[in-house]
Amino acid sequence: MEPSRPLDALNKARNKKVIVELKNSKQFRGTLIAFDIHINTVLDDAEEYVDGELKRKIGTIFLRGDTITLIAPQ
Repeated sequence: MEPSRPLDALNKARNKKVIVELKNSKQFRGTLIAFDIHINTVLDDAEEYVDGELKRKIGTIFLRGDTITLIAPQ
């Protein structure tokens, strides 16, 4: 069944690898662990990419929903 609401789509991606892009053009890749109605997001095994290049491995990271422009399955 296709997700009918945006949060359903995010829920389907839980515990899977995702790409999260921010307003400042930074990109984080990791496993989607949790999110809330504000799209505040927690990734595990997160890595930070700038201009497509790996900058650092972070581990667990919390991203504020109002900074996120895109979340996509990897």
